[in-house]
Amino acid sequence: MPQTRPAIDQATPTTAPPTPPTALSLEERLAFINAAMSVRLDEAKVAYEVNTAHIDTEPVDLDDVVTGPLDTGPAPLPDLYPTPAAAVLQRAHHRLLTGGWCKDVLVDEDGARCMLGAIRIEARGNSGVEATAAAVLLDAIRRQFGDHVDSVPGFNDSWANGRNPIRMLDQAAHLADARGL
Repeated sequence: MPQTRPAIDQATPTTAPPTPPTALSLEERLAFINAAMSVRLDEAKVAYEVNTAHIDTEPVDLDDVVTGPLDTGPAPLPDLYPTPAAAVLQRAHHRLLTGGWCKDVLVDEDGARCMLGAIRIEARGNSGVEATAAAVLLDAIRRQFGDHVDSVPGFNDSWANGRNPIRMLDQAAHLADARGL
């Protein structure tokens, strides 16, 4: 007689197969790498301390090691313009950038200057060059903002910050150079 084997139930299994792992997002991978690097750095720090514990050292005073020039101030401005009025306007622009801008006075208590105050100090007593530079500046302002601007001090004092007045000094330097003034 042939031997019969018990039937094996071919029904679907009652538990679902495990799902494949999903790929980690960039943020998750970076977080894992950050954690792994922190552990490695901590281990290296401990190893360094253990390996160097026997070395007798004296603390170093950084004032003895680090030397250099003390407050030397801003670098000197190279003369980009060969003509006197353009050079004065360029230096006035640089003075406002480095020394500060103010309004309502030629020079404030901190040493900041208005546009005309910067031109006056950079003209170094040459009233002809000062007048030419101020006239070119007023012309540059009127080209940009219209003929309703009546004076350089009026334009300067109409701003809350020095961004536009400083920019206009730079444009006036270009204009004076183009005119050969």
